[in-house]
Amino acid sequence: MPTDTLRPRPARGGASPYGSGPRPTGPVRLWPAAKVAVRYGARCGTVLSWAAITVGAVAMIIPFVWMLGVAFRTNADLYADPARLIPRDWTLHGVHAVLGQLPFGKLVLNTFVFAGGTTVLLLLFDSMTAFALARLRFRGKNVVFLLILATLMVPFQVTLVPVFLTLFHLGWLNSYQGLIIPRATSALGIFLLRQFFMQLPRELDDAARIDGANDFTVYWRIILPNAKPALASLFIIQFAALWNDFLWPLVVTNNVDMQTLPAALTLFSSQSGVDHAALMAGAAISLSPLAIAFLVLQRFFVQGVATTGIK
Repeated sequence: MPTDTLRPRPARGGASPYGSGPRPTGPVRLWPAAKVAVRYGARCGTVLSWAAITVGAVAMIIPFVWMLGVAFRTNADLYADPARLIPRDWTLHGVHAVLGQLPFGKLVLNTFVFAGGTTVLLLLFDSMTAFALARLRFRGKNVVFLLILATLMVPFQVTLVPVFLTLFHLGWLNSYQGLIIPRATSALGIFLLRQFFMQLPRELDDAARIDGANDFTVYWRIILPNAKPALASLFIIQFAALWNDFLWPLVVTNNVDMQTLPAALTLFSSQSGVDHAALMAGAAISLSPLAIAFLVLQRFFVQGVATTGIK
């Protein structure tokens, strides 16, 4: 409410401040003291908001700064003062170890194939499932949706051994299909896309069907082009999770030439010691594609989260 249209202070004895005549309908100016109080409160709120944002930003940035600092520090410098952010003795040992001791190009390629291929298939399968649950009419639709949501309560570790045995009998260990196919769908993705599809006007479907479009045409030509924000949001979420996935590639692959970058970094940790500089250098390198993807799709990500019903 504008500060110059608030109600004036009532007169003594409960009488109307306007007297016995008709009440004015135009804006009423505040008393000077009240106007000053409102402006002071607004400024204090702005200052507190920016202070909270600054504290949160610093709390999130400091770990990344420390990670970059460790990537260029010697072990002796790190053990002498682990909390220091800026290295005292600079070294490129960590970068040389990641690029020289590992098949770095092959690991990056495997990570891109695993994260990118799985995410593309996941977007396809999840969007088709979400379209059926949101736009089609069939018996048991709500029951199917509840069963899909129930899988969110099952920890991944519970299904890890059965899926591993299945891949072993299929001969898919140390292969791209073994990495990708078991992760090519997600209950979270189905939920997010269903929420977005339900908010699209059904008149779009009716108009397309009047023109002779079938269900797949409605899905491919009507729903997907209007769901770019939700698809971009889901792409960032799943691509980041798969790119940083450590346990699944480590279990499915035992050959360095088929491992992903996060799984291969375990070679720098052994019983003889941990090469912290190499680990942090590898982690910093592996985070760069995620940062680029988020910067490119940031606008779609924010819009998609705002329109999928997530509070």
